[in-house]
Amino acid sequence: MISKKLVTELAEERIKDRDERLFIVELTISASNVIRLELDKTEGNVSIEDCMSVSRNIEHNLDREDADFELHVSSAGLDKPLRVHAQYVKNIGRDLDVKLKSKEKTTGTLIAVDEVGVTLKREEKQAIEGKKKKELVVIENKIAFSDINEAKIVISFK
Repeated sequence: MISKKLVTELAEERIKDRDERLFIVELTISASNVIRLELDKTEGNVSIEDCMSVSRNIEHNLDREDADFELHVSSAGLDKPLRVHAQYVKNIGRDLDVKLKSKEKTTGTLIAVDEVGVTLKREEKQAIEGKKKKELVVIENKIAFSDINEAKIVISFK
């Protein structure tokens, strides 16, 4: 079986040469040596050339005579949940749908990320004591990474 450590080293070697804004989101290697590597960028989008360059470095440095393999290098899709800290940082200012481990759901604009978790902001109309009409109130919700089951970017075509 092909070593995950070796594939990671080969990918990071090319990332360092090509564009240090690239980072690995996920790397899986199946028992039958199907290698799946997802990349993202701290700024902008991952290009086809980024994927091809990383793929070529991995492919040219693994020996098919030792172990045959299948290699897939792609960008992390918008429809997939955020999985690493750098993805949260990249998406500050965007709306997120968050499913908590407690089965609760919340939505808000990602306004801050630290080592412990995220802060979401949302506006909600609430009854204010002494006032007849509900007023728009800004609510900030700090959520620990350990409490998040899944966080996805809200895709909007406005």
